[in-house]
Amino acid sequence: MPAPLRIVHYLNAFFGGIGGEAEAHTAVSLHPGPLGPGRLLAQTLADAGEVVGTIMCGDGYFAEHEETVVAQVRAHWQTLRPEVFLAGPAFRSGRYGLACGRLCLEAERLGIPAVTGMHIENPGSDLYRPEHLYIIATESSAVGMRPALDRMAALAIKRGRGVPLGSATQEGFLPRAVRRTVPTGIPAAQRAVDMALRKWRGEPYTSELTIETFEAIPPAPPLRNPAQALVALVTEAGLVRTGNPDRLPAAAATHWAAYSIAGMDRLVAGAWDAVHGGYDNTAALQDPNRVVPLDALRALERQGVIGRLLDDLYVTVGNIGSLNAMKRIGAEIAAVLLQRGVQGVILPAT
Repeated sequence: MPAPLRIVHYLNAFFGGIGGEAEAHTAVSLHPGPLGPGRLLAQTLADAGEVVGTIMCGDGYFAEHEETVVAQVRAHWQTLRPEVFLAGPAFRSGRYGLACGRLCLEAERLGIPAVTGMHIENPGSDLYRPEHLYIIATESSAVGMRPALDRMAALAIKRGRGVPLGSATQEGFLPRAVRRTVPTGIPAAQRAVDMALRKWRGEPYTSELTIETFEAIPPAPPLRNPAQALVALVTEAGLVRTGNPDRLPAAAATHWAAYSIAGMDRLVAGAWDAVHGGYDNTAALQDPNRVVPLDALRALERQGVIGRLLDDLYVTVGNIGSLNAMKRIGAEIAAVLLQRGVQGVILPAT
């Protein structure tokens, strides 16, 4: 039996057991052996691999000190001498996914095989798949922890042992925009005809070439005269009245809310809460205008740059929002705005 592979695992502060958003600015730390989900990973690896160390860092700290964190992690790798680096899984958590992707990319650059796990809609997936990283496809939440770690461990063992890999579908990782010539023994023309016949007969078939298509969203025409336009302020930043009376969730929103801003020159700290679970809410709580710039828009209103600002603020939460839910929410808000004669919308980003 070959010796167990030396595995180094990366976790954020939440999965490392430190805490949630309040601990997102936790600096890099090194822990011997497995930690949190790493214990389940160690069980999955069995005798094929050993988690020799766990590197942990808060998502907020990583986002604000990326290059410093990368340098610290590289130093830990020199000490731990991993044969494979595993990060996450991050599921649908955007900042966690970006950290996992960046560290896996750095590991690969140093010749350390790396594997991470993310939901396909994680921003880290969009950013790092073009870098040809191995990203195991996961569920959207930690409910899918065990199957994600099972697939991550299996792929890590193969990569650490230099075992030839199958296709993305066979191994369970997200397609990496890499195409290889694979002999099948059947000419392409015959395969194409066979596939067409199966499709015609209503039988199951799998295309050899997946073409991603995205809905085209044409830009709205510019306002003819902004100085006379009624403009609305809409946000997905999860900024709600204190106490969250409409019970907007921190993630996966299914509804929206509206709050009066009539007569307000700016949003006042203490009167608003930030329930969005996908970013550090500290700045938003200290000054809500950082995420919903009512103060700046009132200035534009006074200067005559825009005609008038609608007296209501429309709010939802974009964090881990499903595409269908976001389409419906957007359509519902748009219908109300059209009814009220709104001609333009300001949608500040988080």
